[in-house]
Amino acid sequence: MNRVANFLLAGFCIVLICTSSRLSGSAPGADAPTHQSQATIEGLVRDIACPIQNLEATATHLNMKCLLECARSGSPPAILTNEGELYLPISDKMPDTDQRPKLMPFVGKYVRVRGTVFERKGTRAIVITEIKELKDVHLTIEGE
Repeated sequence: MNRVANFLLAGFCIVLICTSSRLSGSAPGADAPTHQSQATIEGLVRDIACPIQNLEATATHLNMKCLLECARSGSPPAILTNEGELYLPISDKMPDTDQRPKLMPFVGKYVRVRGTVFERKGTRAIVITEIKELKDVHLTIEGE
């Protein structure tokens, strides 16, 4: 009788969990801490503050003076894609190491980046293994 009770209890728990995730609108596994994959992204290397606060900031339209002032003042670097997604560069080490030296030569430039992307609840980070400036992308630059 004990096995039957355990079996029924386990079945009830599975049904409860499945029903709960459907009611909350989340997919199974949506609460997983992180998801990682190999990816290639393209976008503008810039400070993170402006595109967070200014929705008019895009990957191809920028104010170079403002961007450089923010980046030089310590605003963390990010890569803003044409789709408006932001990727934060991180290292492949723990504790994490500063990625500014790797990114500062590319600030204000449109790049193609390859690496490992990590996603968690809408936040994206990338461990950069390769970065290359794409010089054929037209940028509208103000404040030069």
